[in-house]
Amino acid sequence: MTWLIRNRRIVALLLGVGLLFVAAVLIPLPGPRRIQEWAESVGPWFPLVFFTIYAVAATAPIPRTVLTVTCGLLFGPLLGSIVALTATTVAAALALLSVRALDRDHVVSRLTHPALQAIDARLQRRGWLAVGSLRLVSFAPFSVVNYCCALSSVRFWPYLSASLVGSTPGTVATVVLAAALVGGTHPAMLAVSAACIAVGLTGLVIDSRWNPRVADRSPTGACAR
Repeated sequence: MTWLIRNRRIVALLLGVGLLFVAAVLIPLPGPRRIQEWAESVGPWFPLVFFTIYAVAATAPIPRTVLTVTCGLLFGPLLGSIVALTATTVAAALALLSVRALDRDHVVSRLTHPALQAIDARLQRRGWLAVGSLRLVSFAPFSVVNYCCALSSVRFWPYLSASLVGSTPGTVATVVLAAALVGGTHPAMLAVSAACIAVGLTGLVIDSRWNPRVADRSPTGACAR
């Protein structure tokens, strides 16, 4: 009981994440027809309403692809891509800031394993590469990457810009091909997904083999500090 009182922010964080996972599993997502009915009832303000729903929902462990496909079905390729990418970036920022607001330093102080500290130091130096690569890998859950980054020392703006750049190819492709995806998986979508995964995994390999000592001695490494 004493430990719970002393670490109430950690407990609140764990309970919050647990509740989000439970809600994501138990609450059914509305289908495209239901969302189209909502769009007709709301009128011209619906893109802004859906943007808000997307940004808030994507902070939880809800499959972001469902929201992105819906953007394509409702708004078309141009507006759908803008809504999806903007909401994705806002969701990434909200998740990071929310977790860090719950006393991140207190949680991190207990993660003393050398391997975790090495990963954290790497993210602090060049987190943009790891974050951008993970965003390209479709099977890396969006919300889980957000939470892990929030507990790391990655800087906010490199994290946010890498999230936007890394999410762009897959998000735009999903929006553009949303109509085809309703009837099945379009071959072009498979090709785009494969290309994004290949580039993302390549970035992770480069990041894992990057020698920090060599980088720090280079002019660019010195400027990055």
